[in-house]
Amino acid sequence: MSSTSITMQPRSPDTEAENLYERKPLMSENISRLELGGRQFIILGTAHVSRESVDEVQRVITEEKPDRVCVEIDASRYSSMSKKDDWSSLNIYNVIRQDKGFLLLGNLVLASFQRRLGMNLGVQPGEEMMKAVETAESLGIPYSFSDREIQITLKRAWKKTGLWGKSKLLSALFSAVFSTEKLSPDQIEELKKKGELESMMEELAAYLPSVKKVLIDERDTFIASNIFASQEDRVLAVVGAGHVPGIVRRLTEMSQAGAPADTSEITALPKPSLAVQIAGFLIPVLIAALIGYELYHVGVHSALQMLWKWALLNGGFAAIGSLLALAHPVTIAASIIAAPIATITPVITVGMLTGMIEAWLRKPRVQDLEKLHSDITSFRGFFRNRFTHILLVFVLSTIGGIVGNAIAVPYLITMLTL
Repeated sequence: MSSTSITMQPRSPDTEAENLYERKPLMSENISRLELGGRQFIILGTAHVSRESVDEVQRVITEEKPDRVCVEIDASRYSSMSKKDDWSSLNIYNVIRQDKGFLLLGNLVLASFQRRLGMNLGVQPGEEMMKAVETAESLGIPYSFSDREIQITLKRAWKKTGLWGKSKLLSALFSAVFSTEKLSPDQIEELKKKGELESMMEELAAYLPSVKKVLIDERDTFIASNIFASQEDRVLAVVGAGHVPGIVRRLTEMSQAGAPADTSEITALPKPSLAVQIAGFLIPVLIAALIGYELYHVGVHSALQMLWKWALLNGGFAAIGSLLALAHPVTIAASIIAAPIATITPVITVGMLTGMIEAWLRKPRVQDLEKLHSDITSFRGFFRNRFTHILLVFVLSTIGGIVGNAIAVPYLITMLTL
């Protein structure tokens, strides 16, 4: 039967001095220690944009000298960070063609928010994870990338969120990135306090429960499973402080079960539900039924009037979305035609059509990709950079087309001659 103990005690100057000479266990309010089945797990919680966390990671690994270091990052994110945000491989045409504009824009907005925090505090997001790898390498300690692939996490979050949830998520991200409010280093350090973090998680769960489940709960399980699956007896994990309670709980459960958790389900992309698949065809079928009813009961002239007003509302709002994105005049005009076409062809979206047109008219330049990492830190930069500007056209024209249909369908019903 395994024993479990968790200690989270403040460090005193005397204790720190003893660590240097007698190598007694380091105590810190950010460290959780677990003794499970004869193994020791040391969980170090960090703030992702904190200079103090970067320094603490190096100090704790150096003083603890664990058998292995597990880092809350995946291999692709580590590669991207070590290359200093090399965006040169991004292809806007493929992004738009594959209907991934919302996903990439959300990713860039989140990166923008983290980068702005890092600029204010003099440390880049995830620098403490890079420091963990660097320190482990310098000491010859094996290390593991223990997080789930970022693209899988983002795709699962997006696919598990409905239209309303997507709108709330994007609005929250944009509010964060374009906010002028600045957090002080003291406020950032407060994020490492478990009471503050738990309240944040509760707020996220209430606001967007499906996103919280994917971004926090599933990753707690995935990271904990990788930590538990390591073969060493003394493992130190460097993770964001918000993950610490969940990882501690899951490690304890895995120790009792005697095996890591099965993560196959949370690493697969969810298939669209039957309701979602039907919804894609529902609006065009409904519009066709309304116009067909009018044609049968009244005549061609009345049915054509209904068709014209629907197309004008649907295309007009899509054009307004393109206008708000400051799209090229040709793209704005094309939106009026593209929206009705996209509505009756569920396999494409108005954003795919307007995005491709905008990309053709205003092709991204090399300098747009080179400056992407800095342009995403400001409202002006999002519109100035042709890459992000195309994404804005994609998103806002799509939203405009959806709003247009939401208004047009009830209006068509009122036009019926009963």
